[in-house]
Amino acid sequence: MKALNALFATLLLTGTGTALAASSVDLTVRGLITPSACEPSVSGGGNVDIGKISAKDLNANTETPLADHTLQVTVTCDAATLMAIEPKDNRAGSASVTKDTAFGLGLVNSNEKLGYFEMTLGSAVADGVNVDPIASRDNGLTWALLVSLINNGITSIANSATVAPVPVQSLVADLTVSPFIAPANGLTLTEEVPIDGSTTLTVKYL
Repeated sequence: MKALNALFATLLLTGTGTALAASSVDLTVRGLITPSACEPSVSGGGNVDIGKISAKDLNANTETPLADHTLQVTVTCDAATLMAIEPKDNRAGSASVTKDTAFGLGLVNSNEKLGYFEMTLGSAVADGVNVDPIASRDNGLTWALLVSLINNGITSIANSATVAPVPVQSLVADLTVSPFIAPANGLTLTEEVPIDGSTTLTVKYL
């Protein structure tokens, strides 16, 4: 509310210097309430256990890829619904590379970026039909075929005839998590360091 009031104040002050400026401005609030709801779930409680890794097994000058872990993600809706999955990086700013498919694994000593992980969708089936993952970086204005989940973007599914979201009531797909550790020569590894990645997957209605 404070930000909105500040905006109005700016508009009014600007208007005082122009004789023909309007003395009011409209603010419109729009949206839709959908009668259907979708519930996402991930197998294993959404937990990926990498286990212990010896610092001596890490590459000194290049990143070290760790073993992939595949879970199953399911989205169940009350009725056929246009929807997308929106990931949020709960360790934002800790990824050791700069790309929107990378999600952080936490920090060492508060400032050393431990690494990152990527998530990809595969073997996606919607209401019994094979579908393709698609992603949008502009909140659904445009879409492209992409199996990777992305930061600040959304992922949906399309059939073979189009690259646009299709309504779905039941979606099942493999979710593969691929972790990477940053070059060891840039990390302080004299004590045990927790690998601490976390992402929230939220259903977004389109």
